[in-house]
Amino acid sequence: MADNVLSPYPWASATGDTAGNILSLSARGQRIDAVPESLTELAELSKLDLSFNLLDDLPADLKSLHRLTELRVDGNKFSRLPDVVFALSGIRVLSLYKNALLSVPSDLGKLRELRVLNLADNRLSSVPSEISELTHLHTLDLGHNELTELPAALGDVTGLSQYLYLSDNKFTSVPDSLCRLDRLRYLNITDNLLTSLPDQFGNLVSLRELRLYNNRLTQLPRSFGGLRSLREAHLMGNELSGLPEETGELGDLRELRLMGNHVTALPDSIGQLSRLRILDLRNNELRRLPDSIGGLVGLTHLDLRNNGLDELPAALAALPALEKLDLRWNIIDPLPEWISTLEQRGCVVLT
Repeated sequence: MADNVLSPYPWASATGDTAGNILSLSARGQRIDAVPESLTELAELSKLDLSFNLLDDLPADLKSLHRLTELRVDGNKFSRLPDVVFALSGIRVLSLYKNALLSVPSDLGKLRELRVLNLADNRLSSVPSEISELTHLHTLDLGHNELTELPAALGDVTGLSQYLYLSDNKFTSVPDSLCRLDRLRYLNITDNLLTSLPDQFGNLVSLRELRLYNNRLTQLPRSFGGLRSLREAHLMGNELSGLPEETGELGDLRELRLMGNHVTALPDSIGQLSRLRILDLRNNELRRLPDSIGGLVGLTHLDLRNNGLDELPAALAALPALEKLDLRWNIIDPLPEWISTLEQRGCVVLT
């Protein structure tokens, strides 16, 4: 690979091989409104980035770029996917973030080599069921659109393993079939209108990070405890009154964030989360904490701000890794004597 190969266009930068063939071409933010047809003469081109310009279409002759594997046209003016895109059968990365797309045609299923698809920040109201034909897809971003439902066929994209981003749409539910994505490691469905999760949600056994904040969830399914690989659960800004007892089965959990719910009690099983480091319970409706909380031997940060706590279990004094305990805006009076012991040990206690 030879960097900084002379670009045939003054508005683009290029990299290539030792023979002078251009392999990668970038023209980000150059305010171009049309792609010259001569670009299709770059027979060895594999990566093309035309993001943040004024494009609303692509030339049909682009299909002659048989080696093209990555196409990025983010931040342009596309209201539809250009027809030529579906002729690029070898494309692996396709990104049209921040355009004005209204729909995705069923021809999407033709792009069977796709690994990464980014259609975020458009105006999409639906996704075709043919997405199920993208069997190699591992990363899908549909965030910041106007979607109200997902096709059941999404559950057939079993290659989805790295990233599924569905934030800021209008979902009130997700299909049961989503739970077939048992290789998925990151799931984000924040800022929607979800009121519940499928009973089979725990089948997402590879999930490491789950973001569901700013929805309308009132409870979690009992299968939640089946997410045995989960390390981070971001559940803030919902309407949860508690957690299922099966939460204690999340043995690898490191962060549990529940700020701004209606949690009145924690399950006794919470003490089984020995690897938990951060427990954020501020702005809830807790009156008591279970004695089992003393089992959180890995806990470093415990935020209990603005609950209704009038007492604390003595088990908190024995948490060996605790670095910060926030008790502000509760009604604990007097404070237990062991608070000073925590402070002497180096724990920051805010009252």
